Amino acid sequence: MIGKDIQYACRLLKAGQLVAMPTETVYGLAGNALNPRAVAAIFAVKNRPSFDPLIIHLPDFPSFAPYIATVRPELEALARAFLPGPLTLLLEKSSLVPDLVTAGSPRVAIRVPAHPVARELLGQLDFPLAAPSANPFGYISPTTARHVADQLGAKIPYILDGGPCTVGVESTILGFESGRPVIYRKGGLAIETIEKVVGEVAVKPYSSSNPQAPGMLKSHYAPSVPFFLAAALHRYPAGAVLIRFREYKPGWPEAQQHLLSPSGDYEEAARRLFALMRELDGSGAPAIVAELLPEEGLGRAVNDRLRRAAAQG
Repeated sequence: MIGKDIQYACRLLKAGQLVAMPTETVYGLAGNALNPRAVAAIFAVKNRPSFDPLIIHLPDFPSFAPYIATVRPELEALARAFLPGPLTLLLEKSSLVPDLVTAGSPRVAIRVPAHPVARELLGQLDFPLAAPSANPFGYISPTTARHVADQLGAKIPYILDGGPCTVGVESTILGFESGRPVIYRKGGLAIETIEKVVGEVAVKPYSSSNPQAPGMLKSHYAPSVPFFLAAALHRYPAGAVLIRFREYKPGWPEAQQHLLSPSGDYEEAARRLFALMRELDGSGAPAIVAELLPEEGLGRAVNDRLRRAAAQG
């Protein structure tokens, strides 16, 4: 059931059930992060491997304190600059966080969503919400309530509708190694923007197993039809549709081309990416081909999702 009743969503979550909730990045499949049964249900509904850790969501930065072991000096600056927003922080966890949430890692991924509905929901709960994307594991992430209903509607009691997501790709994940800031997942906050606050960052490649943070698996975000990167092909599959950034490709039928942002806006491209991939996946096209964006700003995050959608395990 899709609706806008925050109080009903709260009652379900307090009873240990799952609710899909909106965030500015993508819709999340939320459950009480301190309730192992609720967390296990998230893995079961998504068919998500238990070695892939979850992000927990809180209403504000001061709420982090019970769930992390120490507060790093850099966190205050990051919180002032970017929270609430599409930034997840990977930090040493306290004993309150179940190992199931972190897949046994001593670090927990925490973020403060900027979506007003998510913030109101979190503000009425006395526990954090574990909330990975509300879709079957490995498939395209949902950016509307209808996307969630189409795939998980029969498995969860309620989908809290907050309208279309305004960012459209998952949060950027930032942690620290030997005191140095490290990006574990490119996402809705550009690396260049983060570097203005913490200085130069290292960027981790994705992992095929035992990821250090959520969202690091190599193959992910994939449609059900064959998906290719244009640069990897010698010839395009017959009848394939093409995803490009801002201009149509000469020599390719325009009716088979789809632009992420005709104005060249990286934020618009990120916001439209998953919805367009879903649309094309259901269009009857035999294959989808995508061209990478310039490696700057949120183009990095869009390219990360395109590469992983095209990865073969």
